[in-house]
Amino acid sequence: MEETDRSRAFAKDVKRIVVKVGTAVVTGKGGRLALGRLGALCEQLAELNSDGFEVILVTSGAVGLGRQRLRYRQMINSSFADLQKPQSELDGKACAGVGQSSLMAYYETMFDQLDVTAAQLLVNDSSFRDKDFRKQLSETVKSMLDLSVIPIFNENDAISTRRAPYQDSSGIFWDNDSLAALLALELKADLLILLSDVEGLYTGPPSDPDSKLIHTFIKEKHQDEITFGDKSRLGRGGMTAKVKAAVNAAYAGIPVIITSGFSTENIDKVLRGLRVGTLFHQDACQWAPVTDSTARDMAVAARESSRKLQALSSEDRKQILYSVADALEANVETIRAENELDVAAAQEAGLEESMVARLVMTPAKISSLAASVRKLADMEDPIGRVLKKTEVADGLVLEKTSSPLGVLLIVFESRPDALVQIASLAIRSGNGLLLKGGKEARRSNAILHKVITDAIPETVGGKLIGLVTSREEIPDLLKLDDVIDLVIPRGSNKLVSQIKSTTKIPVLGHADGICHVYVDKACNVDMAKRIVSDSKLDYPAACNAMETLLVHKDHEQNGVLNDLIFVLQNNGVTLYGGPTASKILNIPQAPTFNHEYCSKACTVEVVEDVYAAIDHIHRHGSAHTDCIVTEDPEVAELFLRQVDSAAVFHNASTRFSDGFRFGLGAEVGISTGRIHARGPVGVEGLLTTRWILRGNGQVVDGDNGIAYTHQDIPI
Repeated sequence: MEETDRSRAFAKDVKRIVVKVGTAVVTGKGGRLALGRLGALCEQLAELNSDGFEVILVTSGAVGLGRQRLRYRQMINSSFADLQKPQSELDGKACAGVGQSSLMAYYETMFDQLDVTAAQLLVNDSSFRDKDFRKQLSETVKSMLDLSVIPIFNENDAISTRRAPYQDSSGIFWDNDSLAALLALELKADLLILLSDVEGLYTGPPSDPDSKLIHTFIKEKHQDEITFGDKSRLGRGGMTAKVKAAVNAAYAGIPVIITSGFSTENIDKVLRGLRVGTLFHQDACQWAPVTDSTARDMAVAARESSRKLQALSSEDRKQILYSVADALEANVETIRAENELDVAAAQEAGLEESMVARLVMTPAKISSLAASVRKLADMEDPIGRVLKKTEVADGLVLEKTSSPLGVLLIVFESRPDALVQIASLAIRSGNGLLLKGGKEARRSNAILHKVITDAIPETVGGKLIGLVTSREEIPDLLKLDDVIDLVIPRGSNKLVSQIKSTTKIPVLGHADGICHVYVDKACNVDMAKRIVSDSKLDYPAACNAMETLLVHKDHEQNGVLNDLIFVLQNNGVTLYGGPTASKILNIPQAPTFNHEYCSKACTVEVVEDVYAAIDHIHRHGSAHTDCIVTEDPEVAELFLRQVDSAAVFHNASTRFSDGFRFGLGAEVGISTGRIHARGPVGVEGLLTTRWILRGNGQVVDGDNGIAYTHQDIPI
């Protein structure tokens, strides 16, 4: 399910909110008030009230609270002999009357402490049949809300005409869930939140480990798929009643969220559009297909669309990329709004600063992405290029041509700009594409995917690029070696290793980005400081950032080592040393050289010479990108020839190891493997070859009567 559903649901400003709190939230063990939980709820509502929201509370719990109080009273007034006798069931209406006053007393006490005024409103089902009553109710509530009073509703169970123990569900409303839905409609609320004791609506009983949380309820899809558990032991209706009430309100135009009342910040998260609980909305069926596509369906659709893309002219394919670039720039604010929700959620979850930095999509970054897409469009068409032409025999001509690989599966880290780069490369190279991004960038990936696929003409179809939204789908996709042609994982060593061990599909990528800068004894010191600083600080979270600084031993005596260390520490870099450097510089020793920090931290070590540097890189590097800073051309050439990495630089920052900077337009990833593609993988890395033979009736016939010439023909 795409993550833009929450922002769509709250597209209009939310001002008037109805919050319904269930019995299981209000009471704890033994029917007593859950004081801490209820206090946290009141604090949330008071804060909303002070922020200008109009809050209406519908509360359960009176019957349960009254039953607990009456049982206690009955117990202390009974003799020991009386207690040995079977206890009669307490009258539910009497329990409601006793419990209601206690419940309201607590709300009033808590809200008074929070400087908020609350008002009790008890209603009966029959009252809503009276038009005058409904009109008066609306006017009274409006007056209260204008005065920043929080109305607290409950059914007047003590004098209700329902049959105890509330077996009937006839009438206008039948429990507090349906009352909340009715009030949301009657009072023209903008949002209804139903607080329960579980996270939301599940496909089956929440206690069943196979049950999955439904983030967005689609009536046409889910109404026949859900298996409800037992009715709540505390309240009247349980989840069945909540779903019925939510559907009624949602399809009348009021968004509804069912979520847990046990989390102290869920209401705030709902209002910020974060994915908590289950959303009910009248337009939900328009946001996602009613039927689930299988992993195979998605892959097959991508292949079919890719063949339609390949059938287009070069100019038409170029125009698709121009349309994608225009769409990115036209939707900057929408993209930013979704991205800011991802960033806020990441910060709230306490993710590392480097991870949060990867998430951020600024207008400048979006503009840069659009520019890279246009640059890719302006490159020579990579599909169908004749790479080699040979006369096999007289009148028999063979051509080796470039061709798309087919369908790509890219599993990438929490960097939403990667989605744009990968999608544009797939379009340019004529490949179908399946994308699985990190969960931290769900919203950003969803909106970027929509913007891009909406720009693809119907003659090709948006299914050219599929967005995989669940980690559970990955194992199924990795089994499709007959449909998916290449997997490119962009993430941790663990992710890459796991994918390689669980699929027959060829895998291209790199596990780690342990990049080195070696500062030789013959370096230009100012140049060395610039390169070291840029390699580490330009984007510390990038895979091409320097993780280990190697310094020639002579620089310990001439002060260059201290100069380099000062540059890094002065810019907030945390330093760890190898066995030699940690003693010289008095810094903590790194537990291992085989570590990718992805942050403002790096390892420093002092080495004997260029040979020791090369040996260190081969023992501890990841064959990604390594650099030498030297003015000695012989040493430079030795380093460039002998370092066995995908990219090896002389006097240049490791940050240049990038598809866009290499002039590839963009990159789908960086490969440290040695088969097919190595280094930044652009369009050419996503192509294979085809052989096209043109003749005029030749046959083999045991190679009789044919004279092979095998002459190269100029292209």
